[in-house]
Amino acid sequence: MALYEHVFLARQDLTQQQVDDLVNHYKGVIETNGGKIGRVESWGLKSLTYRIRKNRKAYYTLIDLDAPAKALNEMERQMGLNEDVLRFLTIKVDAHEEGVSAMMQKRDRDDRGERGFGDRDRGDRPRFGDRDRGPREDRGPREDRGPREARDGGDRGDRPPRDDRPPRRPREAVEGGAE
Repeated sequence: MALYEHVFLARQDLTQQQVDDLVNHYKGVIETNGGKIGRVESWGLKSLTYRIRKNRKAYYTLIDLDAPAKALNEMERQMGLNEDVLRFLTIKVDAHEEGVSAMMQKRDRDDRGERGFGDRDRGDRPRFGDRDRGPREDRGPREDRGPREARDGGDRGDRPPRDDRPPRRPREAVEGGAE
């Protein structure tokens, strides 16, 4: 038998008890077809990136499966027919993860080294515009690059300076058009 991770999204107007009943139903489908259920994690009600069938939120549930393809196909067929299941995704894996999934791990900003934005404490990082960038060793000092007029005026030699260009013609009025 193959190992799978299966995630499905249930409608937002269900209760947690109804979502648990869905999980138990699909557990039964897998077990009657010769498969085994590993861990089951309910990630709770989360916001969706975009609306799916007029739902802005959904209950996310992860199920680790050890099942033959026949059992998996039957479960996915039934999920496709169930109106309470918005989406599902099954991925074949080499081994199931030990412990809790990444979605269930506590996220601590300080452990990741990020501070956040806005009026939170920014630590020792300077705000935009408050820092001295220091010298740029990759190019020479500004004095060596020449005056601004030479840079903007076409000193590359592939076009005439701005003063020698012909003036632009004004647009001609459209005759017979609506006024």
